[in-house]
Amino acid sequence: MSRIGRKPVEFPAGVTVAVGSDNVITVKGPMGELKQLIDRDIKVEVVGSTVEFNRPTDQIRHRAMHGLYRSLISNMVKGVTEGFKKELELVGVGYKAANQGNILDLALGYSHNILFEIPKELKIATAQEKGKNPVITLESIDKQLLGQVCAKIRSLRKPEPYKGKGVKFVGEVLRRKAGKSAGK
Repeated sequence: MSRIGRKPVEFPAGVTVAVGSDNVITVKGPMGELKQLIDRDIKVEVVGSTVEFNRPTDQIRHRAMHGLYRSLISNMVKGVTEGFKKELELVGVGYKAANQGNILDLALGYSHNILFEIPKELKIATAQEKGKNPVITLESIDKQLLGQVCAKIRSLRKPEPYKGKGVKFVGEVLRRKAGKSAGK
């Protein structure tokens, strides 16, 4: 059995978990509400203040979904209670970030600025301190959406391995390469 799938998801007081007839799980908490469609083969039961997941067979597909849906629901419970936060750092001379509402304006060394629309479910903040790299802070209750938007922003200028310039996560360790050797 899946070690992750077998472990029940505990939710605190103030959070409600409801399983609909069409296999849609709704998690409501102090920070908002999230919904997730569950495969019809995976059985979900709300017992007291825990959610338990059961699978019908040991097929590879069922084993994979067993742990997957347990993790998704666990992330939803954590999201509606605490929320998630990711920070991106712009490393490079002249790299800038600013936002007006949910429009992110990035200067990443291209001939033009990049305007990136952030989904309304996310909160965005940009900070530029003197002597430090610009930082973009994204917050949300939906971990999947937050990760997807951060990956999209990072893909606009991935960090290169020689000087480390580009958009990277705060605390991310980059694999650096040595440049050309000096002349003879």
